[in-house]
Amino acid sequence: MAMFDKLLANLKASAKTIVFTEGTDERILSAADRLLKEELMGVILCGNVDDVKAAASKGGFDISKAQILDPLTYEDMDSLVKMMAELRKGKMTEDECRELLKKSNYFGTMLVKAGKADALLGGATYSTADTVRPALQIIKTKKGSNLVSSSFILFREKDGAEETISMGDCAINLAYTDRVDKEGNVVLTAAQQLAEVAVETARTAAFFGIDPKVAVLSFSTYGSGKGGTVQLSHDAVEAARKIDPDLVIDGEFQFDAAVSAEVAKTKCPDSPVAGKANTFIFPLIEAGNIGYKIAQRLGGFEAYGPILQGLNAPINDLSRGCNADEVYKMAIITAGMA
Repeated sequence: MAMFDKLLANLKASAKTIVFTEGTDERILSAADRLLKEELMGVILCGNVDDVKAAASKGGFDISKAQILDPLTYEDMDSLVKMMAELRKGKMTEDECRELLKKSNYFGTMLVKAGKADALLGGATYSTADTVRPALQIIKTKKGSNLVSSSFILFREKDGAEETISMGDCAINLAYTDRVDKEGNVVLTAAQQLAEVAVETARTAAFFGIDPKVAVLSFSTYGSGKGGTVQLSHDAVEAARKIDPDLVIDGEFQFDAAVSAEVAKTKCPDSPVAGKANTFIFPLIEAGNIGYKIAQRLGGFEAYGPILQGLNAPINDLSRGCNADEVYKMAIITAGMA
């Protein structure tokens, strides 16, 4: 698959280590076995050493080359506690940090922060919030980012050709409302937030070999509808152009105008995006989540993600309904982005 070529080249050029927060999960162990056999990356499995080994033995998985780290017995825990307390200064005490670091999601995230691992993949049993929360508190957003968002990379082969598209945000931001300070002044508009999602999703798409043509979606095309998300999507396009003047982005579009050349000729013939969009931005999480799953289940696309955007290190989330092959591929994506 072409989209993995760059990732595999990255991994071969520079050895990386990934930490899995759920070390006893059969799907994680299966993926770890495969990653280690293929010598793609180093693997850290979080959990009780005996429990992890027993689960691997039961499933017939070879994890002899993996590190197994138990947050309850980790010998360098004191330094992790001090580091986290400094990061959370004024918000958490050392005792509170120590208690949180007993949990694999926080422990694994601190291993990345401390440089013991390059990337983290979790969520096989944890919720998305339980993966994102430690990342926000410990890894934090990169310079210039105001929020964490996510995108999915969707791939299919059809009529002998490969097709790759991107969709965001389908997993993290529930909705977009103006951010205000203590005095009630708007410090970041809803449109600026959606624009940041659009720009970050385009950058992720480009990383995976997509030449992004970004459509910001709604139930309206160029003002044909009123209310709902129409103004938000329209304003987000203008805001995104200010963030990245070179970005090929347009909208607001209905989905048919974004993908159908025939519809685009009627509704927006002069648009540089309409009829040929490959990167889709949803104004509400409901639309995004439903949209990518329709593409996956009815459109025959393989969906990879959610790929988290805006963080200082690659931290990615698994669906709790994932299988071992999806874990394996998401591990390549996550470590390959490091």
